[in-house]
Amino acid sequence: MAVTFEEIMSDLKNRIYKPVYFLAGEEPYYIDIITNYIEEKVLPEDEKAFNQMVLYGEDTTIQSVIETSRRFPMMSNHQVIIVKEAQTLKKIDDLIYYLEKPLLSTILVFNYKYKVLDKRTKLYKLVESSTVYFESNKLRDYQVPPWIERYLMLKGIKTEPNASAMLTEYLGTDLHKIVNELDKLLINLPAGRPVISTELIEKNIGISKDYNNFELQKALGEKNILKANMIIQYFSQNPRDNPVNLTIASLFSYFTKVLTYHYLTDKSKNNVASVLKINPFFVKDYETAASKYNSKKSVEIISLLRIYDMKSKGFGDLSSSPGDLLKELIYKILHN
Repeated sequence: MAVTFEEIMSDLKNRIYKPVYFLAGEEPYYIDIITNYIEEKVLPEDEKAFNQMVLYGEDTTIQSVIETSRRFPMMSNHQVIIVKEAQTLKKIDDLIYYLEKPLLSTILVFNYKYKVLDKRTKLYKLVESSTVYFESNKLRDYQVPPWIERYLMLKGIKTEPNASAMLTEYLGTDLHKIVNELDKLLINLPAGRPVISTELIEKNIGISKDYNNFELQKALGEKNILKANMIIQYFSQNPRDNPVNLTIASLFSYFTKVLTYHYLTDKSKNNVASVLKINPFFVKDYETAASKYNSKKSVEIISLLRIYDMKSKGFGDLSSSPGDLLKELIYKILHN
């Protein structure tokens, strides 16, 4: 049966174990947490030598997994079999023969990362109905800032609204990468001030609090020509840390939301935040941008961004540097 991460972890911590766990999906973070917990916590250390085995999909076969899983534990209530990189297993459909009658003393874990089973198959239907099935989906961009805030809140740490947005722009949606950087910040958090600030991020991660895609969006939304030009000058001088294609993608998402704002009939703060999938703190920024760029201009900018996205990939412009393309793009957004 499909269950949530929280449900699985609650059962494991209460020592409620199931015969088969099938952990799949594009986001490996939760899959690894569950797998690592089972590997480290289910059996006491003195039982692991004889009753715990970690296999790898490329180095084993599904038949070997099944045969190992059918053995009884030695002087223990359980044996734990973990199959890492299970997505590389050949003939995985043969797992059906084990799932029809799993051994209750075995805890079999499939770490099936970066993909899911074909939902049309008999195997998927059996996995979904008779195992602890967990599907870990990648977060969308708009889901990352609240995820960061929740992660830190559970540790008793607050975040400035700009800080979570800034981290999302820089780190993307890879939760392992995000957690690694957040943990670095926590180590360097000043005593007595449990708040993640843009200054702390700049100092410890290397993201400029003044020169990043989030601040560029804000400068364009306000039509702050000086600030926008300062940011793109910084970008052109530091192209490795500020790839033009990521900047264009960021601006495309931003102006698409500005255009969406124009067509909302209910422009209340909560509705705008809900529809645009943003923190309510940033609704005023979109109100300002919409006052500077009408719907027609927003459509023109989105078309312009499509053109410069192609140019940045070498279509229609082979001579301009990424910095020059960005400067030209920003000039047209601000002045045309």
